[in-house]
Amino acid sequence: MKKIAVAIEENNGKNSKVSLHFGRCPYYLFVTIDDNGGKNYEVVENPFFSNHQPGVVPQFVHQNEADVIIAGGMGPRAIEMFKNFGIEVVTGYVGDAEKIVDAYLKGEIKGYAPCEHSNKECGN
Repeated sequence: MKKIAVAIEENNGKNSKVSLHFGRCPYYLFVTIDDNGGKNYEVVENPFFSNHQPGVVPQFVHQNEADVIIAGGMGPRAIEMFKNFGIEVVTGYVGDAEKIVDAYLKGEIKGYAPCEHSNKECGN
């Protein structure tokens, strides 16, 4: 079984859009993939959305037992924090959450591009 956390902008389940920034998203979509490839989607509010502080979101994602985090952008310190929890980081992708999760599961996307927070779209 695998569990993927996706930073999302709205509470539209698997039809949500991936957020540009992992810590400044209002919701997370947790996708649990069973051994037969079946998927369960659960939207959870980001409890730190209004009070984003370093280290709290990696802890939150880890406590929700995710193996992977997908977001549009993430700084190098946050990437390191997720990796310290054993969570794979996948960034640089925005759009439909379900399509991005499916592309990840097929091995079509992977890796990360650190966000330096210089882009005004980042929200930092």
